[in-house]
Amino acid sequence: MHKQENSGYWYDLPEKLIAQEPANPRDASKLFVYNTQNNELIIDKFFNLATYLPPSTTLILNDAKVVPARVTMRKETGGKIVVLFLVNEWIIAPEGPIPCLFDRKARAGDKLYFDDKSFVTVHSQEGGVFFVSWVRSADSLLQKLDAYGVMPVPPYIKHSPLSRDELLEKYQTVFAKKRGSSAAPTASLHFTPAVFQSLQEKGIQKAMITLHVGMGTFAPLTQENLQTKTLHVESYEIPEESFRFFEKSMYLGTDITAVGTTVARTLESIARYPEGDARRKRGATNLFIFPPFQFKVVNHLITNFHLPGSSLMMLVDAFLAYKKAPRRILELYEYAKQNNFRFYSFGDAMLIL
Repeated sequence: MHKQENSGYWYDLPEKLIAQEPANPRDASKLFVYNTQNNELIIDKFFNLATYLPPSTTLILNDAKVVPARVTMRKETGGKIVVLFLVNEWIIAPEGPIPCLFDRKARAGDKLYFDDKSFVTVHSQEGGVFFVSWVRSADSLLQKLDAYGVMPVPPYIKHSPLSRDELLEKYQTVFAKKRGSSAAPTASLHFTPAVFQSLQEKGIQKAMITLHVGMGTFAPLTQENLQTKTLHVESYEIPEESFRFFEKSMYLGTDITAVGTTVARTLESIARYPEGDARRKRGATNLFIFPPFQFKVVNHLITNFHLPGSSLMMLVDAFLAYKKAPRRILELYEYAKQNNFRFYSFGDAMLIL
């Protein structure tokens, strides 16, 4: 996305503040707490999260599991090509070709080979997205990705000291369960069993939903997104227990803390369907949240610090506007920069109350 397309969400960031690896341990990351009611700014550590959340709240987390979906493959000519399999979109229509991103050109009919000589065939191209065919089962493709793929960490993580095996662990939440994401729900990377224990001791409950993360979350915004007010489609599912809680909370106005923009987007999507609609349990969303936006479910938000000009920044700013916060996102980000917070996927966290 070009800067002029969305200049209200651009900021400069020193390279030293782009986190190349997570805090160790995870919950030692910084926590920036912003209370929108009294305009208070607090700097703490994530392991103290329970200190700031009201005991009446329920945490909603995304249990999506990242697939090692980036693979270096070979063309028939012998040349290398890096392929990112957008498995989250494939889950929506597993009978069709698989959407992918390539690091170089390819043509329909080209065969791209894994190291064991099995291959996918380039089917077609739409804009910057390629589609490939795989003649075997979905499970067999996931096995290939497990064997030959690496975690699809964003390109700004280019100096990470972490090995492939370390990234398999670190670019994954401790409670990840349902495979199908092309990126991590990064706000959840800070959680540890100790954090969950402290939340439980305060009486704070939690529930899980699944949004399979893909281009709707991490792709740069385009003019088309801004004109149509939609994003790439991402699939979601709500487990029965979480669904019953969600239905109850819609009636009672339960206090909800969304852990991450993916959770906020999912909850606000399903809240817009009428009672009894099957899409409240399972479906896909292209919802683009930006100011002004009337949040129907989310009362508090835990989030990381996001890329300039991204849809994620706009969602967080929409939440601040909805909360009638005295400060908006660029001012908060400037404060975070001044206090050496680490940004992006492996960076620190913000809690908006």
